[in-house]
Parts: sequence; structure tokens; C-alpha cells
Amino acid sequence: MIGLIRVVTLERPEEVNRHAQVIEKKYGLSIKSACIPNQYNGIHNDETEVLAVPKILELGKQFKEQGCTDLIVSCAADPAIEQLREETGLFVIGAGSSAALIARSTGKKTGVIGITSIVPTVIEENLDELFAGYIKPKNINNTNDLLTSVGQENCITAVKQLIEQGAQQILFACTGMGTINLKSLLQEVIDVPVIDAVDAEGSMVNFYLNGNGSQFRRNRL
Repeated sequence: MIGLIRVVTLERPEEVNRHAQVIEKKYGLSIKSACIPNQYNGIHNDETEVLAVPKILELGKQFKEQGCTDLIVSCAADPAIEQLREETGLFVIGAGSSAALIARSTGKKTGVIGITSIVPTVIEENLDELFAGYIKPKNINNTNDLLTSVGQENCITAVKQLIEQGAQQILFACTGMGTINLKSLLQEVIDVPVIDAVDAEGSMVNFYLNGNGSQFRRNRL
């Protein structure tokens, strides 16, 4: 069983399980989801990440007690990833590094959109010379702002700007963009590849569990 940690507080089960359902449907993996408490706007700056870290660690330990052998932190900032590996001994995947590594494998210049004031470090470092710029869409300050039609239009505008600046593909530095299926909206108006962080984390954990990644899993890389 894989434990999936949502870094935003959600009440309705269908919302809590949304990312897990995307991964289960595409990759056939068995996933159990839970949210960190008392963070209804999720992680969107350094302060909210600091608040979230002990909650993420606690959920990871609970998942281990419940029999989970692997964890996904469904957040593009990869918060508490190293601490989770050290404190639980489990194999841990983060959305941000997963998306960046998939983007890097294409060799394309990658434009990034997200909800934080600067690009998540784990994404910029993994993209390295392929990083083609970052934009936080207008009036998008936390994951809930993505739920509005205006917020989604602003995301589309930001993506078009990145492409005009030379981006050959787009990476979502927020798993909330997967929640609203922004990729489908974009495919109607742009013709470059889009890397969704939710799909990326699913692809990465599937590779490690079912593909040649078994060796990496044993070594906890």
C-alpha cells in the first residue's frame, strides 16, 4: 500500500482522494490518502511550509503504522521528503522532483508556473540549464485561487507568456493545477507538452515499484 499525503486540509472524501484516484486509474496502484490538518490554504510560502512539516512527518509515521511501505508527498515543493525518509525508513516520492526529472528527460527548455513567489528550489535545481523561467499567475496566491474561472484564465495567460519567452514545455509547480485538470484546458489553446506534477508523481512511483526502479527502492534513493 502507498500512502499519499495531501498538504492542504480537505473535508470531502472525494476531494481528499482526488490525486490518488488519478494515479490509481492510470497506473493501477493501491493508494491511501490523508490530509494534513488545519491548513485550508495548503502550502504557498515559507511560513506555511514550516507549519506543514511536522504534520507531514506525523502522517508519514501513521501511514507506516497502517502498513504502507511507500509514501507520496503530493506537493511540488517536496516538503519534508528527506526527513520522512530518515524517520520512517520508507521509500518516499515528491511531486516536484518527479515532475522536474521527467521534464529534464525530454531535453526541452521548461517554463514553470506555480503559486509561490519564486520557483520551488527542488524544481529549479533538477531542471538546471533547462529551466526557462517561472511565472506565478496573476492573483494566484494559494491552491484555492485555482478553483475559480478567473484563476484558471490567469494560469493560461501565464503559460502563453512562458511559451513566448522560449519555453518548449510547461511544468506545473503546484499539484492543485492537477486537481483542476489545467492540462486539459491548456491542450485546447497551446501545442507544447505539459507536465502535471500529480501525474508525474504517479509515473515515478510506478516506475520504482514495477519497473527498473526496484534497485533504487532498495537503496532508498
